[in-house]
This record gives sequence, C-alpha cells and structure tokens, in this order.
Amino acid sequence: MALSSLQRMDKVTRAVAVWLPPFALMALIFALSSMPSDDVDRGLAYYLLRKVAHFTEYALLLALWWRALRTRLAVRTALALSLAITIGYAASDEIHQRSVEGRVGTPVDVAIDTAGALSAAALIARSRRLTATPT
Repeated sequence: MALSSLQRMDKVTRAVAVWLPPFALMALIFALSSMPSDDVDRGLAYYLLRKVAHFTEYALLLALWWRALRTRLAVRTALALSLAITIGYAASDEIHQRSVEGRVGTPVDVAIDTAGALSAAALIARSRRLTATPT
C-alpha cells in the first residue's frame, strides 16, 4: 500500500526532527571554533566558563547523536557509535582550530570534550538500566 503524501511528509518531518539537530550542533561548534582569537586575557572565570561550555556542548552532541542513531540501531550500538562520532568530532575540531588565527587545538580540550561525552553516555546508560529494571 502506497503512503499518502501527508504520511510521507510526516515521515520526512520526523526524520528531519531527529537527524538535523546533531548536524546543526556540529555546524555551530565548527562556526564557533572558526572564530579567530583576540588573545585578550579575560581571567580565570572566563577560562573556566569556556571549559564548561566544551564539556556541555559535547555531552549534548552525544545525546543528540544517540537520539538519532537509536531510531536505526540497537540502543547499545547507537550509544557506542554516538560516542565514537562525538570523540572523533572533538579531535577533528581541535585539529581544525590549529588553522584558525590565534587559536590552538589542545589535547586538554579533547579530553574535556570526551569527559562531557562520556558523562552523557553514562547518564543515558544508567537511565536505560533504571527504566528496564522492574519495580
């Protein structure tokens, strides 16, 4: 039986709603990391805020990839692949930053990004175990 155009559109809308967010966040991260640095020292609070932002954006990126991938893959496989994509993107972003004026790519930032991704993965895994446990 053929799908009506409304049903097809609904499938397309759902697919966009699931797959667009991780790509949009990756584009935002790329755009932000493409901005040249002005080399102004804004102090410790600003530095720490930027590191918290790194942690948070990669935790969110993992969650968005997991949300998308679990529509096509088993939950554990989706989580593992989400982690690989997120850590790979963190590393590639730091490499990219080396070509931006005034920016440096550091293994420390990849570690912070990875910690954010791992934290999100742990929360997802824990949540899945809690909801699967009979009460």
